[in-house]
Amino acid sequence: MHFPSPLLRAFAGLFVTAALTASSITVQAQATDAARTEPVPTVGGQANAVENAVVKVFAAARYPDLGKPWTKQSPKELSGSGVVIEGNRILTNAHVVLYASQVQIQGNQAGDKLSASVESIAPGIDLAVLKLDDESFFDSHRALPRASTLPQVKDSVMVYGFPTGGTSLSITKGIVSRIDFTPYNYPVSGLRVQIDAAINPGNSGGPAVAGDKMIGLAFSRLGGGAENIGYIIPCEEIELFLQDVADGHYTGKPTIFDEFQTLENPALRAFLKLDKSVAGTVVHRPSQSTATYPLKAWDVITKIGDAPVDDQGEIKVSEGLRVRFGYLIQKIAKDGNLPLTVVRAGKEIAISLPVSPDRPLVIPDLKGGYPSYFVFGPLVFSTASAEYVSALSGNAGVMTALAVRGSPLVTRRGDQPAFDGEELVIISSPYFTHRLSKNYSNPSGNVVDTINGIHIKNLGHLVQVLRDSRDEFITIEFFGRYVEAPVFVRQEMLAATEEILTDNGVRSQGSPDTLAIWNAKPSQ
Repeated sequence: MHFPSPLLRAFAGLFVTAALTASSITVQAQATDAARTEPVPTVGGQANAVENAVVKVFAAARYPDLGKPWTKQSPKELSGSGVVIEGNRILTNAHVVLYASQVQIQGNQAGDKLSASVESIAPGIDLAVLKLDDESFFDSHRALPRASTLPQVKDSVMVYGFPTGGTSLSITKGIVSRIDFTPYNYPVSGLRVQIDAAINPGNSGGPAVAGDKMIGLAFSRLGGGAENIGYIIPCEEIELFLQDVADGHYTGKPTIFDEFQTLENPALRAFLKLDKSVAGTVVHRPSQSTATYPLKAWDVITKIGDAPVDDQGEIKVSEGLRVRFGYLIQKIAKDGNLPLTVVRAGKEIAISLPVSPDRPLVIPDLKGGYPSYFVFGPLVFSTASAEYVSALSGNAGVMTALAVRGSPLVTRRGDQPAFDGEELVIISSPYFTHRLSKNYSNPSGNVVDTINGIHIKNLGHLVQVLRDSRDEFITIEFFGRYVEAPVFVRQEMLAATEEILTDNGVRSQGSPDTLAIWNAKPSQ
């Protein structure tokens, strides 16, 4: 199939630029029993005590500008809810304060806003802890006790928060509809409680209360026309998060990255020559293919710890509650190892499977950080991120163009790095206006393959190659089909860079990490 040049120009960079410009890029971040049961003042009753523990959270967020990585988006004013917890802290959702340059809280019925800072944040499980500059607030706003057990389906629940539509505290009522173990933000999975109480923008971070205790934290609602379907993060997940950040550092929840399938089909069971008494989930593709990796293809996991796994890959937690077997990882994994029982070639064996909180990806998540970049002449190089690709995904034309071209942004999405330190280096922006780029097509979204024949490993390596080059010309080859290879005179690129930076109001040629590499060699 041949694509003429004019079509390519529209198909390639122009769509990428439009997608990044049009997208609203939102990057989507240890209690003791004594603390959980600390008595709450009941001025006017328990209801007043709960209301007194709920706060409104205000944040001014500066999200990354992925199409212009040398800057940030304009401040965006956000609001959500929070709840006072033990240790003179406030618990809220990570997405309320992610990328916040300023955070304030306001107590219920209070007239003043108090300055706060983010003490701990975990975008994966969508939780964050705030500290106040003035802790005297907590003299009159005590921690809300948390339930030590999961709620039951049909339990009544009250959701407190500050949703849009008014300024005063909102209280909605409903019941617990469902409890699942489900993905949150990759790679984190956790328990999630579905309720039918109304949850709207601004409720995020507010407590859900049953009886006189918090059973979870509101964090989302189901869109797409669905009504009365909201979700809360249960206290069990909150406890795990608070225990994790007790040392001042968030490690994350251990998980497994192998692929599984159910054991429900009779032909599959016959193929594996399994006795009728064997129940479990089938390993379709292990996450590692090395000889030492404990899991093998077609293994059947029959137990996780001492808990039997059924043919749908679920375990029984309590009467009336079954969830995915991965739920128990966070409970029984020790020192990075998970005990499993598997049936392999008809024999039952016990294995210890390594687990970790993260899986390296060649297109990683920014995790609340800002993208690295480097400007060379009219070109802006950056690293591909999950947020960058997600922004493009909202435009079907862009994704079709990338797929036709065989771009790694499509073909390698979800891949692990092929070697340590591998990154995809992209041209994040159109050329800066300059004669050096005259008549070249918009390169936005192109992934760098080679510079002067040298395969580029990552952004730091690219900067090093440009720094050390003594060739007359700089030739850039991109991955994929139907993509032109621009050629520049090296000395002209060096001479033009400062002028281009000044003309476009770019304060620095690169992010601190790339500039450290660029300046590591004495200037010529």
